[in-house]
Amino acid sequence: MKRALFFLITILIASLFPRCDVVNQASRVVNLINCDFRIQSVTNIMLAGIDMDHISNVKDLTWSDAQKLMVALTKPTFPLTFQLNIDAKNPNATTAGLNSLDYIIYIDDIQMTSGTFNQPVSIPPNNGTASIPMQMTVDLKQVLQGKSAEAILNFAMNLAGSGGEPTRFKVKLKPYILVSGSPLSYPGYITVKTEFSGNI
Repeated sequence: MKRALFFLITILIASLFPRCDVVNQASRVVNLINCDFRIQSVTNIMLAGIDMDHISNVKDLTWSDAQKLMVALTKPTFPLTFQLNIDAKNPNATTAGLNSLDYIIYIDDIQMTSGTFNQPVSIPPNNGTASIPMQMTVDLKQVLQGKSAEAILNFAMNLAGSGGEPTRFKVKLKPYILVSGSPLSYPGYITVKTEFSGNI
């Protein structure tokens, strides 16, 4: 029902403003309905400024890094940063696009952070894909309130899973696109998984 309403609003806007640019924008919106999204990878994992991409347990840490983490755990904040890479696939015969998107990031079903990605993305046609790299910053002490220092550290070390595959992540996206200068949002949130589903 929401998708049908989204489609009708887009067609109405295109009919009210039959300029070539507006029709093109409306077409990109309609194409967006059929696009598929997946979590491709999680990279550049930094915990309190220490590179964690190849560290899965305490034994992998150097003595210097272990000391830095122990000191960082005594401070008011314990920052985790990472790049979440989302792939978008467009099955349509013409280009799809978005101007921005709202996101909610979950790890182990715990909401980590939310915000807005404000960069336009153009998704090529005929099953073409586009990458959406989103840089994230999370204060683990705030998110994991009540957890021990050891639990927080273990949580951070095991984020990406084997080979960087983001098995513990869930992402919800709400894309926006400008039509005749006004933002039009996708109806509801898209739940993104680690594999393309074939439809949204």
